[in-house]
Parts: sequence; C-alpha cells; structure tokens
Amino acid sequence: MDIIIYGAQAIALGAYKALKKLYPVRQVSCFLVSSLKDNAPVLCDLPVREIGEFAGTLTPDDKKNTEILIAAPENVMNEIETILEEYGFWCHVRLTSLRWAELMRCYYASEGKYVPLAALPVGFHKPDIHMFIAKFYRDKPLKSEYQTSDWMQSIQVGAALCMERVADIPDCMGDNISAKNVNYSELTALYWIWKNRLVGKTAGGEEEYYGLSHYRRIMELSADDILKLADNDVDVVLPYPMPYEPDIEEHHKRYLAESDWNVLRLALAELQPEYAKVFPGILKQQYFYNYNIILAKKSVLAAYCEWLFPILERVEELSVPKGSERQDRYIGYMGETLETLYFMHNRDKLNIVHTGCRFLT
Repeated sequence: MDIIIYGAQAIALGAYKALKKLYPVRQVSCFLVSSLKDNAPVLCDLPVREIGEFAGTLTPDDKKNTEILIAAPENVMNEIETILEEYGFWCHVRLTSLRWAELMRCYYASEGKYVPLAALPVGFHKPDIHMFIAKFYRDKPLKSEYQTSDWMQSIQVGAALCMERVADIPDCMGDNISAKNVNYSELTALYWIWKNRLVGKTAGGEEEYYGLSHYRRIMELSADDILKLADNDVDVVLPYPMPYEPDIEEHHKRYLAESDWNVLRLALAELQPEYAKVFPGILKQQYFYNYNIILAKKSVLAAYCEWLFPILERVEELSVPKGSERQDRYIGYMGETLETLYFMHNRDKLNIVHTGCRFLT
C-alpha cells in the first residue's frame, strides 16, 4: 500500500529519502500540505498537493485506508491531525523529532555518511560536559515536561535588551554582544561561551566539552552517549543534517536577500579565502546543519568561534543597511550556513559524529 507524507519541507524530504532507501516496498505517492503557498508544486519528482484538493478525489472508504505520515514540526502536529480528521483521514502517524532522528540515523548509516554517535562503543571515561540552553524572555511556557541534566545550564540571550531575567546566566555579563541579539539570535550565547568559558582563566581542561542547544530544541544525549565522547576521541557532535531540494543555497534564499549573500561571499574572500573557494560547492549540495546547535571539545569549539565571529562582524560592516541599522536575525541565519561550511569542509580533519534533537512543545 502507498504511503503519503504530510509536509513538504526538510523534515518531509528527509523522511522520503529514508523511506525510499530503507523500505523500498512502501511507495510514497505524494506530499500533502495545508496550502501550496511557500511550497514547491513538486518535490523529488512527486506532486505536492493541497489537502482539500486531494481529499476531494477520494471516497470515504479510500480515506479510511489511506496511510499518512505527518512529517512536520511538532508544534503544528495537533493542527495537522485536526485538519486530516476533518477531511475524513484517520490513519495517520506522527513522525516526532526523535522518530525522525532514528529514521535519519538508519538512513545515513545505510549511505555510509554522517556517522551517528549511537554507532560508537560505550567507553568508561565521563568527560565534563557544559551544555548551555539558550532562552529568551518572550519564550512561551512549555506544555511538555523535560528533565534537564546536571550538565545543562540555561543562558538568557538578548539579556541586555530587557530587565526581565529567565535563565541562570544572562548573556550581558562579561565580554559579550548581547545587544546584537536582534541580528545574531542564539549566537550571542555562543559568543558569550567563547569569551567567558573557552578562553582565559575560567577555561577548564582540554577534555571538557562545551555546547549550545535551544529552549525548544535540545540535542539528544543519553548517559551512554556521554561515555562515548572522550574514549572515542570525538571532536564534535552535531544534529543530523537536514536535506533540502535542490540545494541548500536555494533554501537559504528564502531567508537571506541576494545582497546579503554577496556580502557573505565578500567577507569570506577577505578573511578566509580557502573557505571562499569551497563555499560554492558546499552550497550546491543538499545537506545542512540547522539551528546553530553544537557540542565540541573546548579547543575545537574555540577554534570554530575564532573563525566564525570575525566573519560575521565583517558581514555587519559590509551590509547595506549595516547590521547596527537592522533587526532581522540575518546574522543568525548566516551562522547556520557558516557552521555547515566549516564542519563539512573539515570533516576529514575532525572526528564529527551526529545525534538527534528533541523538539519540545
């Protein structure tokens, strides 16, 4: 029997690629969306259809037997289920963030790329872990419960822009760029970690790992995963990359103007010519590290920050209007692109492994 995927963005595309590879007997016949607005009419040579139009082509019995996989962000799954049931579709399953991560783990393992942390043997040495969870004072309360670990600590981003405090650490303490949060988004937290934890007298031993997750997107790490890091000499843990069609450059054009792309290219050419040369090739592949989420050895994360932030600062200077004259999070989007560039270019030099991210609602 055919299966239909509800969704037509990165989560749905990843699900389709994995299902096609891992379960070839199950054929995906189309993608469903609530509206074609902001969605391509075709994805992976399959039609993308609006739910209302699609439902009108089926009988009530057909609808009862139609299997639908909901492959969309978890915060809209309740709404999608309501829509499906209003149209008479009752056979649907949620592809939650953890299910998606497991599916992608199996898919990438079958493809021999993007090594999963889960594939490594459990060690005996537990390194010191410092995972900072970025929070913003306008964050809505979570409906779902999540038990944080003792190695997680909240950090308030953009703390310089308000008096309210919602986290253990405000990112306006010490050496910081907290006031730039309107453009840097969660990267003001990464900057704070770099300047106040990775360098100077407060920095700990070389075997410490530092990282950044979000209030609603948490890197999934079990107790056994922690025991795999040091004994397997893991340099970096990143979320499984998300696929985009036709490539990641086309995807990011939805968020960044061509003038901003040109400024980023110019900044790379000035400051990192080696990376500027490989940048076009990285942009023309499909896989992308979203969210600026990372866990890495202290020295590795420090080296990445030393590479990243001068580029972003130069982008601010070259932008028209300049970064100080705008509030559109464009630097945060560029950070995701640069994270993809940096770690994909250095994948043969660093021991990079991957894990899932849990999306909290």
